[in-house]
Amino acid sequence: MKKILLLGTGGTIACKRTPDGLKPVITSEEILTYVPDSRHYCEIDSIQILNIDSTNIQPSHWLAVSKAIEEHYEEYDGFVITHGTDTMAYTAAALSYLIQNSPKPIVITGAQKPIDMENTDARTNLADSLRFASHDKAHGINIVFDGKVIAGTRGKKERTKSYNAFSSINFPYIAIIQEDHILFYLDDKAQVTEPLTFYHQMDSSVGLIKLIPSADASLLDYMAAHYDAVIIESFGVGGLPSYDDGGDYYRAVAHWINLGKTVIMTTQVTNEGSNMSVYEVGKKIKREFGLLEAYDMTLEAAVTKIMWILTQTKEPAKVRELFYQTVNHDISCYNKQAVFLIFLSQTACFMYFIAGVFT
Repeated sequence: MKKILLLGTGGTIACKRTPDGLKPVITSEEILTYVPDSRHYCEIDSIQILNIDSTNIQPSHWLAVSKAIEEHYEEYDGFVITHGTDTMAYTAAALSYLIQNSPKPIVITGAQKPIDMENTDARTNLADSLRFASHDKAHGINIVFDGKVIAGTRGKKERTKSYNAFSSINFPYIAIIQEDHILFYLDDKAQVTEPLTFYHQMDSSVGLIKLIPSADASLLDYMAAHYDAVIIESFGVGGLPSYDDGGDYYRAVAHWINLGKTVIMTTQVTNEGSNMSVYEVGKKIKREFGLLEAYDMTLEAAVTKIMWILTQTKEPAKVRELFYQTVNHDISCYNKQAVFLIFLSQTACFMYFIAGVFT
């Protein structure tokens, strides 16, 4: 029987009603009392790292969770983290960079309603997470939510209230879970050959600009004095506007590059990613300055990846090398295998619904 450690951080799953609204007060030990059947397939211990609303999550909290896992890594076969849904995708991505090549599963889960409510998704999500963390094929950092297993760098919350809140963006689900059955779409544990590595720093000097029509380029000038990297969420497949009276983005980006700082382009569109080489508004400025492009990465992954990279180096060539290095399936722009995996995933879904069986 596998030995699992539950790490509580708060979130809706741990909330109770107060006069001021829902507040996380339920401890990780108490949370386990709502899934007694889970002890039939795993031994479970628990520790409380935090008990906060995930709106308040900061990089220091990610480091605290990572440190706790590192300290207990040899004692347990897997780890389950209960977390608020609002920033769960950021935490899952951050842990993907802080804990790399883990042969043991590290699962992040939560709920849209508190676990002590009669009608809630919390008990199912927690039971599924414990079951997945106990499976021999499970490894690395994943989100488990609504019966779906999502790579830690590919999750995104797309619904604020529904139980199917999370989707896997531009990458297939790792597995699906129904009751006591797990169907793996991606069984790649044997391919993890690099040594387990824990990192202990995140650099929060990262800014974000979401472009809107008429957004002034002076925002970039201001941010250059306060941040080491900026992520620009542009329109469509990516590009920067030129306005008659809205400042000069070309000049503003040149200023960032001349300072030796990092500019990353991404898209506001959730699916399919960016490609700045398509239109003149993107191709020209990318060719001139060699901007980094997030392609099919989620925003959460791009943000946390550059936070991790900046603790390793600020040298532009090395930043570029690390940014395009695949970690936990985070980027597939240069990886034809990822396209094939999506095809396999779709085929597996079809076979599952036709055959109605799990393996």
